[in-house]
Amino acid sequence: MTILKTLLITCLLSWVECKESQGMTPEEMTVIRNKIIEMFDHAYGSYMKYAYPADELMPLSCRGRVRGLEPNRGDIDDSLGKFSLTLIDTLDTLVVLNKLDEFEDAVRKTVRDVRLDNDVVVSVFETNIRVLGGLLGAHVMADLLRQRGDRMQWYQDELLHMAKELGHRLLPAFNTTSGLPYPKVNLRYGILNPLSRTGTESDTCTACAGTMILEFAALSRMSGETVFEEHARKAMDVLWENRQKGSDLVGTVINIHNGEWVRRDSGVGAGIDSYYEYLMKAYILLGDNVFLERFNIHYSAIMKYISQPPLLLNVHMHNPTVSVRSWMDSLLAFFPGLQVLRGDLKPAIETHEMLYQVTKQHKFLPEAFTTEFRVHWGQHLLRPEFAESTYYLYKATGDPYYLRVGQSIVEKLNAYTRVPCGFAAVQDVRTGAHEDRMDSFFLAEMFKYLYLLFSEKSQLPIDIDDFIFTTEAHLLPLSLSTTQPPCHGNITGRAFDSSLTQTVPVFQEEDPFTHSCPSTETLFPNNPSFAKTIRDSYKYLTGVGRAFRPLPIREIELPLHDNGLEPVEFLKSMGISLTPLTEVTVGNAGSLKDHKGVYRVKLVAEVSHTPEEEVVAPHVVQLISPPFLGRTVLTAGPSKFGMDLSKQEHGVKGSIVKASPYTACGPIDNAVEIIGNIALAVRGDCMFAVKARRLQEAGAIGLIIIDHHEGSNSEGTPLFQMVGDGDSTEDITLALVFLFSREGAVLTAALEEHHNVDVLLLPKEKQMGQDKIGKHIGLNVKLRLAEEGEQGEGASRGPTLEFVLEKEVEGELEGEQSLRQQQLCTKATETYRTESCSGDSSHTTNSDP
Repeated sequence: MTILKTLLITCLLSWVECKESQGMTPEEMTVIRNKIIEMFDHAYGSYMKYAYPADELMPLSCRGRVRGLEPNRGDIDDSLGKFSLTLIDTLDTLVVLNKLDEFEDAVRKTVRDVRLDNDVVVSVFETNIRVLGGLLGAHVMADLLRQRGDRMQWYQDELLHMAKELGHRLLPAFNTTSGLPYPKVNLRYGILNPLSRTGTESDTCTACAGTMILEFAALSRMSGETVFEEHARKAMDVLWENRQKGSDLVGTVINIHNGEWVRRDSGVGAGIDSYYEYLMKAYILLGDNVFLERFNIHYSAIMKYISQPPLLLNVHMHNPTVSVRSWMDSLLAFFPGLQVLRGDLKPAIETHEMLYQVTKQHKFLPEAFTTEFRVHWGQHLLRPEFAESTYYLYKATGDPYYLRVGQSIVEKLNAYTRVPCGFAAVQDVRTGAHEDRMDSFFLAEMFKYLYLLFSEKSQLPIDIDDFIFTTEAHLLPLSLSTTQPPCHGNITGRAFDSSLTQTVPVFQEEDPFTHSCPSTETLFPNNPSFAKTIRDSYKYLTGVGRAFRPLPIREIELPLHDNGLEPVEFLKSMGISLTPLTEVTVGNAGSLKDHKGVYRVKLVAEVSHTPEEEVVAPHVVQLISPPFLGRTVLTAGPSKFGMDLSKQEHGVKGSIVKASPYTACGPIDNAVEIIGNIALAVRGDCMFAVKARRLQEAGAIGLIIIDHHEGSNSEGTPLFQMVGDGDSTEDITLALVFLFSREGAVLTAALEEHHNVDVLLLPKEKQMGQDKIGKHIGLNVKLRLAEEGEQGEGASRGPTLEFVLEKEVEGELEGEQSLRQQQLCTKATETYRTESCSGDSSHTTNSDP
């Protein structure tokens, strides 16, 4: 039976491998391309039907998400500016998918309905890449169609004028001493105005400051106003100047006023990703060698310290040989595509294959996953980065394998995320539960890359090779560097860079791809199977799809002498079994070498498989003030840093106070109220440890962090332990726990209604009242009929039924107990003719007392 099962699995896997490696006919590609169009129509049509003019569609609720009318999600909502975000982000996708009627209609709606002067605080980074980039990409498409003479003849550069207005509304964010932009800006009031409700932030992420140059330079060159490109270049200069000179790496978060690094972990994922992308693409779009020189220096450092094929691990920028965490985030999935642009295909193929194996195991890329490819953070937001890299690798190699990868993306999206009103993000890949969320980038990027993957150039309404993709996949024309001259005096200063290149030689060790795009002729000379050879090394990386076969026994030689068995016992104590070679090579004695006084052994390591998920001991937030009195208990997740609540006999008690700002990522405004109390903060904007430090400095004795992912709850989402920021967290001593969104809503509602709410933070097993529930005192109830004359003084005459209550003695011998019961029963039977007497004396019955 086992052999038959093995053969079936092997055959199935062989069929799957064959399917993945075989080519795809034009007819198959047409079917998939049509399916992509149908899926896009479902998503875009649902947004326009149920959500427009709102910023986003809520696909489970079948309505639009309007900021201020829905529960606050923390920093996620900073993308929403009441400017029909999804519509603007989708405009140039309509052209790529050849939906020109819909594009013209959408441009009319944008010009007619969208306002950019709303009194709302937005993320500078998100507004730049999604809205400014969307307006510019759509203007380029509209202008192209107008020039062809068959469409958009009414168009008079309205989108460009809107882009220029938005650019000016973002410019106040750059009013800092360093030149790094504030992370947020008020579209109407800017930064310094008393009505702006922003400008107190001191930190921003590297990607947030370093992902402006493409859109701002394009705006400058299209509008003729140099100010945008000047500010974006200045921000790039500051990031470059503040890189760690020894490692040439940058950190994740930087202080916008003094340029000091706040978070020093360095990687290619969240917080840094698009900074590297924009260095390379700024060179391609603008033709300025300075950007390429900087990118190449950074890239060498990445490949030296961060790249551990196929993994990309965060390291400490000042000590880059030290990995700072054992997990990766899904945003790094863009990096193989960037490596393709540079022409470095081998590591791109390796990392992409690793990511593909993770998607096979979990259906989608989890938001974060461990180096063992287990789920670290199970959310999947319909992110497009993996599809993006798949597209780049197919265009670079022509390998049909990547078409099959793209086909799997399409099928999984349709099977597991499609809902009646669009497509819903996955709350947790382990449960498949949905989240009421469809971000604009799903329409802006995912469908664009998938459609292009399955399309020939002749099937597209534009020549895609004439454009470069921004990080949001908006299309900017490569002709900007030639048809539009660089702004006067705006080439990044050579004096600044020449001083650096004297100490850091840029091109001393050039590789073949320093100034070239990838060429299959150069990369795979007469060897079309080269990419497959690379992939095959990582095919069963996660264990998914591996046919059952006995593990090979690995042979080593150990100098274990006849008279010294201590090493054997020592290895056994470590869980390693040693078997003499003669016992595992029966029938092959001739191959054994004869070494006198030395055993040759086979090493058979007994490895116990770790459980799929880390066991997390649940904690609770117990409401103990009136009217709750301990009856309301909210399940919470623990933290790997801060006070160990399991060692606190009675937990931590205090009144809860909502932090201001609620994210606790900036200076705490209500520190006076927080002193001696338990602070309440929302997840997002910065790391857990940053919130904890700020509130601890403000005097809080505890911290409850509430999830900003709407609808998350402890029943549908596995608990996890909050982790630090990569630096030492020994300085954090306050107690902290994590509540999912629904449990957090109960707590915040209680605070709004009663104002004074006291809580206990403690492990679930120690919650107040737990020891009284379900714990009973054991009593033996024995019945004995006393003889006349035995009764106490004052008792009535005649036979009397006496109850003797004895507390059960723990550990009393069962035989002794039974014997005493039997003696009582026998005596009662002899004297009073008992009809029945069971061993359970509490059920003794008497018919005739």
